[in-house]
Amino acid sequence: MALLHAPAGWDFYFLVLFMCFFAIHSCVEGSHNVFTNLQSSVAGIVKQEHRTAYHFQPAKHWINGPMYYNGFYHLFYQYNPKGAVWGNIVWAHSVSKDLVNWIKLEPAIYPSKPFDKYGCWSGSATVLPGNKPVILYTGIVDENNTQVQNYAVPADLSDPYLRKWIKPNDNPLIVSDESINKTAFRDPTTAWFGHDGHWRITIGGRRKHRGMAFLYRSKDFKHWIKAKHPLHSVAGTGNFECPDFFPVSVTTKNGLDTSSFGENVKHVMKVSLDVTRYEYYTIGTYDRGLDKYIPDENLIDGWHGLRYDYGNFYASKSFYDVSKQRRILWGWANESDTTENDVKKGWAGIQLIPRTLVLDTNGRQLVQWPIEEVETLRHNKVELSNKDLLTGQQIEIDGITPAQADIDVTFTFDNLEKAEPLDPSWDIHDAQKICGERDSTVQGSLGPFGLITLASEKLEEYTPVFFRIFKDQIQNQHLVLLCSDASRSTLMSGKSRMHGGSNAYRPSFGGFVSVDLKDKSLSLRSLIDHSVVESFAAGGKTVITSRVYPTQAIFDQAHLYAFNNGTESVKIRSLSAWSMRRPLHMN
Repeated sequence: MALLHAPAGWDFYFLVLFMCFFAIHSCVEGSHNVFTNLQSSVAGIVKQEHRTAYHFQPAKHWINGPMYYNGFYHLFYQYNPKGAVWGNIVWAHSVSKDLVNWIKLEPAIYPSKPFDKYGCWSGSATVLPGNKPVILYTGIVDENNTQVQNYAVPADLSDPYLRKWIKPNDNPLIVSDESINKTAFRDPTTAWFGHDGHWRITIGGRRKHRGMAFLYRSKDFKHWIKAKHPLHSVAGTGNFECPDFFPVSVTTKNGLDTSSFGENVKHVMKVSLDVTRYEYYTIGTYDRGLDKYIPDENLIDGWHGLRYDYGNFYASKSFYDVSKQRRILWGWANESDTTENDVKKGWAGIQLIPRTLVLDTNGRQLVQWPIEEVETLRHNKVELSNKDLLTGQQIEIDGITPAQADIDVTFTFDNLEKAEPLDPSWDIHDAQKICGERDSTVQGSLGPFGLITLASEKLEEYTPVFFRIFKDQIQNQHLVLLCSDASRSTLMSGKSRMHGGSNAYRPSFGGFVSVDLKDKSLSLRSLIDHSVVESFAAGGKTVITSRVYPTQAIFDQAHLYAFNNGTESVKIRSLSAWSMRRPLHMN
């Protein structure tokens, strides 16, 4: 099947800026616990108490990640149609007009040919001239896990849902050379179009312990040549999975097409690290002459670097939504329960609420915020204002459904001078450890204060999301810590009794918040949906997602509180909370 050659000139460049917003993701395949005896254990009765209401989920079984094309958002995601553990992976497909209501379609891609006989793994897509989308994805060709890069095209461009996809027989397009570890060579990105008339993609991998973002170029999107040097690499990180490379505007809040380049444009390089199971990103410069990405100075490029989300968040993919001129980030949250509980539930994995991505005004980090469409699900609004929170006080937020809610609160405080000193022995790059040691029950000065979510009536179970403010005596500055603590979220045992099964994972996640405290206030927004709490601090400067499985704090038995366990009083300047409806259509 012939692919179009890129025409030269400004007209095509404008077309690329307008059309190359197509992005797909379905990536978490690198290092799973594989339970071959459970891969095809079809769920009978699906347990509902921990199913989310307004987060994307299939009806049952294991899932894991988008595209905007001709008026529809398309979500392609890795899905096991036969069980609630990883295995039997296909590219499932759902469509939406608003990113809230979803219609399930038949799988778009599944193993069927020699170039993907053993698996269809992650990929991305690009729209070529003539409004023709092309998917690039990783295929597994043998039992040795050899990975190649394939392409697929829609069977019928007149079908608004793009239900059927064709995998031409001239696949694979890209095969690893002798310099590449062929078992760590996956996840091609959305392509960008260069000033020299060539398309470019990057593919994740590793060279020994060095993470690699291999760079490939093509003039016709079919014949690809590996560049002599990678787009980017980092020593000691381990394998790069799910790379994402995209531009952000320095001067506006609008998103940019993947091919955008200019004076007021920075670039972001995000990777998912197989070793840590977290994602990291840097902001920097794309040198088109050298075809290399260069992170900005003073940014950590590796395990202690910036993260989109300091909690349960992996395998994310961003895409440019041309309809609203925004860049949207969509991440995946796996289960943190035991393996046998996943099987009993009959489902595993959710997509988190899509988030807009913009460059912070300080130019040193990204800011995320839930897409505006999710606000259409709000109802039964309750409000508080100018309410004191004294030491040890809890104020219950009544009048909403606490297990299915959206809450936005701003706290104020009078005096920063009484902030507790930062212990110089702490590793400030390990906020999670600090949150575990200084949890919500440990009294501080300014903090802990925040929200107690998914709480049982007598607080036998609860998931607190809270701030602590420290004074760094050495640097003479204040530091704000955000914690989301799942350690008290359930009375269930977290020990797996299954041979080779995984135990529950219930840490107190943490991340520092880079925020100016001159107005002595901090904001917090939490989206609560039965078994997930997504929290956005200081307008989205720091985000943490927790997965939790209460046994008592479920449905109408859940409670929600604002609290303060610091010695200094704080005030709720404003609080708005809503019950959240279920979407009319959810897969």
